[in-house]
Amino acid sequence: MLDEALDLFLGSRCVGCEKPGRMLCADCRGLLSHRAAPAWPSPVPVGLVEPWATESYDGAVRALVVGHKDRGQWGHRRVLGSLLAEAVRAATAYDDHPARHDTPLLLVPVPSRPGAGRQRGYDATEALVRAAARSLRGERRAAVAPLLVSRGAADQAGLDAGGRAANVDHSMHCPSSALARVARRFPRAHVVVCDDVVTTGATAREAQRALEAVGLRPVAIAAVAATRRRHGAGRAGADRGVA
Repeated sequence: MLDEALDLFLGSRCVGCEKPGRMLCADCRGLLSHRAAPAWPSPVPVGLVEPWATESYDGAVRALVVGHKDRGQWGHRRVLGSLLAEAVRAATAYDDHPARHDTPLLLVPVPSRPGAGRQRGYDATEALVRAAARSLRGERRAAVAPLLVSRGAADQAGLDAGGRAANVDHSMHCPSSALARVARRFPRAHVVVCDDVVTTGATAREAQRALEAVGLRPVAIAAVAATRRRHGAGRAGADRGVA
């Protein structure tokens, strides 16, 4: 009855199966993955720390990401945030020593291009990261640190791996004021770069470079989803990547 009422008043349909009612019905939500895996792109950008993703970037997940980022469908942030949180959990699962488990997680969103947040009315990636942090806080201390600023880059759509890498090269930086604030609050932390989608890894690698330039080495990349790899295993030993 609730779904029928929603369809009547809102005209909404599930992005997965197009069933009238909720924008993601209970059945399709139940099909989402609850386990993240390494998501190495191919080719792998030199020096990229291990990337993790919970879903493949297709079907309902792609519709959720695009809807949240480009169509103002803010309600998707809870579902997408939970998928991102799972990627963060998996990426930091090695940290199982009790003394180290108290070390906080510092989740750094990949920044949007200048002006993109103002056009949308909100920063889509940061919203997902904040939702993920809320999900994680019942297990360990997790904070969102929007340390990175984009100097601007062209739209990545349609670019191959080389083009994406060249497009974002040195396009991000970490302002000293932001770094100082975080250093005062978190003298020790595990830094995780967070994004919605890993495609070629170029954007994640640039975020990693900008953090390393100020002395912060991320332990991993975490994303909601990753595109399907097109050239076999991206890295030796990484055969559990998202398929």
